[in-house]
Amino acid sequence: MADPVTHSDGPQSDGQGHNSGLLRYRDDKAASHAAVTVDAFVDQDDALAVRIEPGDEARELIPHLARVKLVEVNFPAFGDGRGYSAARILREAGYDGELRAVGDVLVDQLAYMRRCGFDSFDPDAPLDAGDVEAALARWPDVYQSAADDRTPIWTKRHA
Repeated sequence: MADPVTHSDGPQSDGQGHNSGLLRYRDDKAASHAAVTVDAFVDQDDALAVRIEPGDEARELIPHLARVKLVEVNFPAFGDGRGYSAARILREAGYDGELRAVGDVLVDQLAYMRRCGFDSFDPDAPLDAGDVEAALARWPDVYQSAADDRTPIWTKRHA
């Protein structure tokens, strides 16, 4: 797994291996935080970033994906899985811009979030750099197709 690419704001180390700030797995310029809700975004012509809250319908963004630079998906609680579905919907619809998980993002969720299409993370609490690396490398093989385009192990058997 590649090291995260970050802008000058993050991740910042606390000297004990913990990162705070933005973790990005993209090499393009980072967009600023999205302050526009889905409802407001759809009604505007000049917004380039949007924030999806739990209960928002990600499909409303599909006609506007060509102009979206950043989609932030809020996870107000680690047990709220609606953001995974929003990410998958957008990636399957062809969105290739930055998809950022924000809020109560835990290290043990990162691998699953990456599979759903998230390519940047802005957690509320600092994450240990070693734990992040271990979480993303834990399962080298996968069993099903997903938004991350990893090859399922069963297809390798017949290659």
